[in-house]
Amino acid sequence: MDRNRFPLPVAMSLEALLVQPRGFCAGVDRAIDIVDLCLQRFGAPVYVRKEIVHNKAVVQRFRERGVVFVEELDQVPDHGLCVFSAHGVSPAVFEDARARGLEVIDATCPLVTKVHNEVRRNVKQEGSTVVLIGHDGHEEVEGTMGQAPDHVVLVESVDDVAALEFDRETPLSYVTQTTLSVDETKGIIDALRARFPWIEGPAKDDICYATQNRQDAVKHLVDVEGIDLLLVIGSTNSSNSKRLVEVARDRGVDGYLVDGPDDLDPSWVEGKSRIGVTAGASAPEDLVQGVAGRLHDLGATVRDAVVTEENVTFALPPQLRRPTRSGASD
Repeated sequence: MDRNRFPLPVAMSLEALLVQPRGFCAGVDRAIDIVDLCLQRFGAPVYVRKEIVHNKAVVQRFRERGVVFVEELDQVPDHGLCVFSAHGVSPAVFEDARARGLEVIDATCPLVTKVHNEVRRNVKQEGSTVVLIGHDGHEEVEGTMGQAPDHVVLVESVDDVAALEFDRETPLSYVTQTTLSVDETKGIIDALRARFPWIEGPAKDDICYATQNRQDAVKHLVDVEGIDLLLVIGSTNSSNSKRLVEVARDRGVDGYLVDGPDDLDPSWVEGKSRIGVTAGASAPEDLVQGVAGRLHDLGATVRDAVVTEENVTFALPPQLRRPTRSGASD
């Protein structure tokens, strides 16, 4: 039996709050615009290394339009055009592209590029060993570690910090993955500073504005609006989406990650009175509206809850500001 066809009874008064900000951030908007423009200007196929952003719907929609997502550059034809994803890559990947004669259009989020620049500067100018706070295996972490692979150490937890061994003569600095939990990262930074008081941090927090805004919005839903359930629209490989679920659960509220309305289990809303709805930074708005429609079908009154307005934009790469292809670029 399809449980979604036979909704369970819900509370007599059920409210769904669509919080803002949610969904696409400026870096994701830019990356998606880059692939769109490549399709329009150069036609299919357009090759993209890794997923352009971590969202199943976005990736599938691009596949249907002729985008070919590849794991590595050897899957791209020689002298072809390849877009690098929003998560960033190491210098070694750029070198591989040059050796293959590929034309590269770099969709790396400028906030990730900022972290890459910090790593290279800290290593080159300060002779520093860089501690990267992040999740092992995430594409952003791989690209960041690749900026100076012999000088970057990854930590994922306070326990990892306790296992580090550096003497006072070792210059140290830290950077963070941009899509982490603000609260979790603070604990790790505090542990680093306690263990290595001389460690240097970035002048400005590496966690991106959109990640922080969306986490703050979830805290508002829990602490101010009093939700008893949070639905986060986002894919399972989206770090910032998973962090939003964790923020709610850490505050004692049930939270679920869904790709769209078809993933919503009606039993989740049974006995609930106020549901918060948000979306990770790579989730399209139409999926949010689909979840809102599903909640409406289950008897919920839907309204917006505006916490913060966002108006950040990022410029396109130089190649896409010109009418035709130029030579290979990095």
